[in-house]
Amino acid sequence: MIEKRNFALRDKEGNEIGVFSGKQPRQAALKAANRGFTDIRLRERGTKKVHIFQGERIQVPKPSNAPKWMPANIWKPNVKKLGVEKLEDI
Repeated sequence: MIEKRNFALRDKEGNEIGVFSGKQPRQAALKAANRGFTDIRLRERGTKKVHIFQGERIQVPKPSNAPKWMPANIWKPNVKKLGVEKLEDI
């Protein structure tokens, strides 16, 4: 079974501004997109790989089987993988 991995969110200058966890990079990217990030660059902790995603979040109506306390509209994240870069140094 795959363990959870940590991915550091990087800004345009390369500074790490947050950490998201998930079994796969896409799962961590969805978490970042749900918080409003659109240009998502995730460095996998322990490696020099940077996974690059384009993210967005849109408001959609709640599902029909949703509990009563849930608001009428909810945020749904969506990401598209653009590629992987390898860093020279961290």
